[in-house]
Parts: sequence; structure tokens; C-alpha cells
Amino acid sequence: MEKRTARLTILIDPQKKQIFEEICAAKDLTPSQVVRRMVRQYIIDNAGNRELPAWLNEAGKPAE
Repeated sequence: MEKRTARLTILIDPQKKQIFEEICAAKDLTPSQVVRRMVRQYIIDNAGNRELPAWLNEAGKPAE
């Protein structure tokens, strides 16, 4: 299972941030949930031959 102990800080244009937060709220998701989902998918799509943990390979994992 994932451990949420690391922090990732990004810089983003304030207008993009506002739109992103509005869309997240409209979908009843937090920005953190959406970013974690995007990062997870990016890893899966770009891991190449790298061995990934089983919990990361679970398709359609909605546990957020």
C-alpha cells in the first residue's frame, strides 16, 4: 500500500491552479487525489521494463 509521507512541491501559473482546483471541486476530488492519480498513471505508462509493486499495477484503482 502507498505511504503518503513525501511532499512534492510544484510551481504553477495561478490561473491554471485556479481552473484546476475548480475542476477538481466540481468532480468532488481534491487536487492531491488528482495529482496522485496522474503520477501513478505516468509511472505505469513510462516504467519500461522496470518492476513495479503490485499495488501500482492494479487497474482502475479508485482507493482515494
